[in-house]
Amino acid sequence: MPDNAPETRKEAAQRALADVPRVPGAPKPDPILIADGVVRSFGGLTAVDVAHVEVQRGAITALIGPNGAGKTTFFNLLTGFDTPNTGTWLFNGHDLAGVAAFRVARMGMIRTFQLTKALSKMTVMENMRLGATGQKGERLLSSIFGFLWSAQERQVTAKAEELLSRFNMLQKKDDFAGSLSGGQRKLLEMARALMTDPEMVMLDEPMAGVNPALTQSLLQHIKDLREQGMTVLFVEHDMDMVRDISDWVIVMAQGKVIAEGPPDEVMRDEAVIVAYLGGHHDKALTSSGVSFTEEAHG
Repeated sequence: MPDNAPETRKEAAQRALADVPRVPGAPKPDPILIADGVVRSFGGLTAVDVAHVEVQRGAITALIGPNGAGKTTFFNLLTGFDTPNTGTWLFNGHDLAGVAAFRVARMGMIRTFQLTKALSKMTVMENMRLGATGQKGERLLSSIFGFLWSAQERQVTAKAEELLSRFNMLQKKDDFAGSLSGGQRKLLEMARALMTDPEMVMLDEPMAGVNPALTQSLLQHIKDLREQGMTVLFVEHDMDMVRDISDWVIVMAQGKVIAEGPPDEVMRDEAVIVAYLGGHHDKALTSSGVSFTEEAHG
């Protein structure tokens, strides 16, 4: 890249994180999301016990950990789909404790799910339109008078078509969502999330069930979110994907944050290796070593 070329969003994110301490709960220079003392217990089991975590604005952050680490539960707590026993968490400085999930989304923090939530008996376009907020036609009285909302609906449709085109899904707009493949449903869910113009997108295992043919396309779309100025926090088990697209990695084990740092450094962290492989492993976990999905030896 020429010396006078403009800095990319990726370069800006990595520069901002360059001096952040590689320790659990490390403060960030410009956090968009801050969680303190978030605990969620189910009976005698503590699923989440996060003392402190910050997510850097404008970066792609991966949230990783072995099965049962509490990653999805933590997602649910942050986005209003579950309620913690204790704790506070702020998005853009606003306290989200007790805020309903739909209000969290309206504030600019949107999420997708490991199991997609497309409405299968509605068309792709109808699913997209549902993602738009503040629609006049959704109110009982104004819905009777088409002239009150028809112009807005045309704008919503145009925006939906632009997003579907970006995700190479425009040709599917009249198909029922239930007819889509698993990967196409992931693309639809991500495109629908962008109908709200979010500041932060939270993706729960975006590669789960995705055909390898769509993997690279989905990866590029996630990178594009950052280039468009959004913050991304995602849960993923595919370490190749984590290494490829993330600027920062947060590691959870047994409900706690045990490590943070750039992907290559985290994958060499002894605490992370022990969390994934157990205390008696015989291979180093490096970018060229074993996968995090290798079975523990003890």
